[in-house]
Amino acid sequence: MLEQTFYRNSLHDWIISLAIIVGSVILNKGIVLLNKYVIQKITSKTKNKLDDILFKMLESPVLLGITLAAIWFAARRLDLGTQVETMIAKSYRVLTVVNITWFLSRLGNALIEEYLVPKADQHTNKRIDTHLMSIVRKTAFTVIWTLGIVMALNNVGVNVGTLIAGLGIGGLAFALAAQDTIKNIFGGFTIFTDRPFRIGDRIKVDNFDGFVEDIGIRSTRLRTLEKRMVTIPNYKIVEASVVNISNEPMRQVVLKLSLNYNTTPEKMNEALQILKDIPNRVKYVNPKEVVAAFTDFTDFALVITFVYFIEKQGDAMETPSQVNSEILSAFKRAKLQFAFPTQTVYLEKEGK
Repeated sequence: MLEQTFYRNSLHDWIISLAIIVGSVILNKGIVLLNKYVIQKITSKTKNKLDDILFKMLESPVLLGITLAAIWFAARRLDLGTQVETMIAKSYRVLTVVNITWFLSRLGNALIEEYLVPKADQHTNKRIDTHLMSIVRKTAFTVIWTLGIVMALNNVGVNVGTLIAGLGIGGLAFALAAQDTIKNIFGGFTIFTDRPFRIGDRIKVDNFDGFVEDIGIRSTRLRTLEKRMVTIPNYKIVEASVVNISNEPMRQVVLKLSLNYNTTPEKMNEALQILKDIPNRVKYVNPKEVVAAFTDFTDFALVITFVYFIEKQGDAMETPSQVNSEILSAFKRAKLQFAFPTQTVYLEKEGK
């Protein structure tokens, strides 16, 4: 009975080929159990995590490789006809490359998760690093699979050079039609790598002043001080001059104070001393960066220029308000009078 022929092969040959495939399934099950209960326990005790990642990522591609090899040997010992055998051979070449590419893709993703993501999580601004990790992961995935597909096509006799040339012409036409989009994508990569600002920073770009809410591949979203959402293409940000206000160590404030011409030299010196003592009275005013000077004689006032710096932790609106209130109170206590536009008219009376 075993010598009876079915589809060009004896029943005996069919049974042996089927046994090879079933044996590969049993072998795979054994490998899974061995990896789970023996190998992973051994690698978990080592300080190096690379062996854990390697064996974990290797398991599925190895199982698929064993199955493909079993099917290959089972089919090779049968007479399936030239056409079927040619198709199986080409399929085997493609699937082998795909399997290797799958392993490399899984391994690359695991290495990124193990070594790069923890470093990103330690960063103060996790959201932008999450975006960056996503880009790195997608880029690595695309590169690995593109190379794998090219090699697979080359293995089955496809002229990859001609294919790439054809794609190049089509890609050129597409690039010309979508050049702004491509510029924005490269601009997004530039922002992620150079990091001129981060999410949450207050920046000035072009005529917009606001806080960065999101950094995407194509554009960056800015919430202005008027609470409006502005979407700016990335290439415009890269080409523009960006001022990162949040990154400044201190903020300068220049104040012009006008006293009337009745102010005596002694009172002027008292006013200057009051201004120089402001850092001792108002919090977050840097005491080392205070300048108060009698700078101008104008038409109706004696002008004092007062320059001070607000420290980074100080509020840009609240601190100047406190400084102005302190100046107003101190000047009133010292009976220093602020000037306002006045005009003195002298009349000469002619004698009769």
